[in-house]
This record gives sequence, C-alpha cells and structure tokens, in this order.
Amino acid sequence: MSIVIVGGGLAGATAATELRRQGYDGPITLIGAEHHLPYERPPLSKGYLLGKEGAAAALVHPRPWYPEHEIDLRLGTRATGVDLGRRVVRLDRAAGGGEPQEIGYERLLLATGAVPRQLDMGAGPMLTLRTVDDSARLREALEPGARVVIVGAGWIGLEVASAARQLGAEVTVFETAELPLLRVLGREIATVIADLHRGHGVDLRLNAKVTREDLADADVLIAAVGVTPAVELAESAGLAVDNGILVDATLRASDPNVYAIGDIANHDHPTLGRRIRVEHWDTAKQQAKVAARNLLGAEEPYTRLPYFFTDQYDMGMEYVGSVPSEGYDRVDIDGPRDALAGDAFRAFWVKDDTVVAAAQVNDWDASKAIRASIGTSRPSGASVGASSAMASVLQG
Repeated sequence: MSIVIVGGGLAGATAATELRRQGYDGPITLIGAEHHLPYERPPLSKGYLLGKEGAAAALVHPRPWYPEHEIDLRLGTRATGVDLGRRVVRLDRAAGGGEPQEIGYERLLLATGAVPRQLDMGAGPMLTLRTVDDSARLREALEPGARVVIVGAGWIGLEVASAARQLGAEVTVFETAELPLLRVLGREIATVIADLHRGHGVDLRLNAKVTREDLADADVLIAAVGVTPAVELAESAGLAVDNGILVDATLRASDPNVYAIGDIANHDHPTLGRRIRVEHWDTAKQQAKVAARNLLGAEEPYTRLPYFFTDQYDMGMEYVGSVPSEGYDRVDIDGPRDALAGDAFRAFWVKDDTVVAAAQVNDWDASKAIRASIGTSRPSGASVGASSAMASVLQG
C-alpha cells in the first residue's frame, strides 16, 4: 500500500511519523509547498518572533530523519490536482525540477492547512503571519520605536502586538468587536485580555472601522483578520467541502480512501455531537496520529477536545473544551483576574450547570485539572467569582 500526504507542515509530518511508529513499512510521500522542512507554527508569533529561538527549534524533525525513515519528502512542490477515480495526485513539478508529474496512492491524507485573509486598505503592503518567512520579515521590521498598526485582535494579532511591544515598537490594534477575542472567550476573559494589552501600552481601538487615514503614519502594517482553509485541491477533486473538508468521526472524507486533518478538517466530533473546525497546534498534531492509524485500517474516532495555549507578555493561558453554538450560561472564575499583575486563576464556562470549557491563566499546575473538569457538574454558586454571561457571545 502506498500513502501520499499533501501538506508539509506539523500535521503532515506528524502523520508520517505515526505511520512509521505503527510499523508501516510501505511507501510514504510527503508533499510540501514550502521549501522549508516541516515545522511547528506557534513559535512564529512567540519565541522565534522575539528572537529567543532559532528556526531549527520549530522543526518537527531534522533533515536526516526523513531519509532515515524512508520518507519521500518533496519540498517546494505543490499538488495541483487529485483524481479520485485513478487515485493519483498531480504535482506542479518533480522533486528537484522537471516536468509536472503524477503520483499514485492507495490512501491519501490531506493536510493543506490555511492561508491568511488579505486586506487591501490602499495604504501600502500589509504583512501577514503564517510562515517562517513571514515571521522573519516581521522580526526584521519590529524595531524599537517603529509605529506598528495591526488590524485584528485575534490570537495572532494579539501575540504579534505582545512581541512588538516587548521589542520596543509603538503598537496600535484595530478591532471591529467591542472586546478582543470576544466570540472566543466571552466578555469576562476578553476584558482581562484587553486590560493586559492596554497595561502594556498598546493603543487598543475597539468597535473600530479602519480607514486608510488610520494607517497612513504606520511604519509596519499587519493584517491579522483570520485564515481561510486551503480546500481548493479537495474542492476541485469533488470532495464534500463546507467551511473545510467534511470528515466523519474517524477523519475520513467523502471518498473512502481520503482523510483530512488540521485546519482544513470540518470534523463530525463524536463527543461534542456537532461539527467543528479547529485551527490550533494541538488539533493538527493529535488528529494526525489518529488519521495515521486509520489510514492503516483502524476505525478510531477522534474524540479529543479542542485545546489551545497562548503566551502574551508574562501571561500564559491554556483553554480546553468548546462552547456550543447556543452559548453558555455563565463563567465561574476562581481567583483574582488581574493578568497584568501576574494573578493566577481558573475559569469555567458553564452551560446547564455543566462545564463545557475551562481555562487556566498563569497556573500551569492546573493543566490536568481544567481538562478533567469538562463535563462535570458545577451548580450555580460553586465559585465565589461566578459571573453571568451573554449566551449569544460565544460560538463553537
């Protein structure tokens, strides 16, 4: 049996690793559009952007690992089409140069990730952050005193704002919502994040409609308005696509020989009882392991709950779980919540007296506890710091 993996990032490389760990000794081809070895993305907006880590620290494996494990790694090679009937992937060039070619497969894994949304404000080029080359360009631009304008106060926008301030740049962030990360975290914790950035000198402009004039004096313009799943390959092949590639509980796509993982996978989550597409490091890595086993004949459902972490200034945060589309009833907060002062606390998103999501801030000993809390009963009044929430704020 031959297996082709399209996508040379963390998800694709982790799947190849798991295939070999499971004892599969057949052909594996790993196709990556970038010329870089597969790497993890979190350092790009954290340690690498700050200059605290080199690019090598983000690599999934050093270069010799791939030939040592007989992985046919084709970098700088783009998959341009998939013929599901003939079971072939069309490539824009042969590895090392040459004419376009086709490569056959018996099982295909798609891990093509996502691409940043672009903005054209007419005020000059706007940088985005997705690749190691993007991060290197940003790191060079974030000089002390540079006037940096970021459009979007999501995870990437806020982490870049944090890095820029730590590097001595002047930072303005524009966000259309009334609080940063409001739809993700809800009012209670979004307020904590807003206070943290303002306390570090960020000019945080909320409920803002950005104009060309707002950007005119910037030295560095950054668009951080989310990403779009890279589903063109799947769509042109005829796979079912709707906000990502539709996959079942086992991560299988609408063709029985094709699986999809990571940012592109719109997953029928058996634990949550609904579809969800997650754009985070942990999901890419853990889905890759399950998909690899299923490529080899298992029928293992992917049941792990969504997880993410962030580092901003001296604040570290972990979040696990997922609030349903109808929202939550309240957030219980255990402990003082001044992240700027270094407070450590835990937060629990509660629906019908049941914890559906939980987070810790500056309390790394609580990682297992917050995960274990998901699905447990938490009656009203269980926390002194309990507070009400608007049920419509969070989306799953």
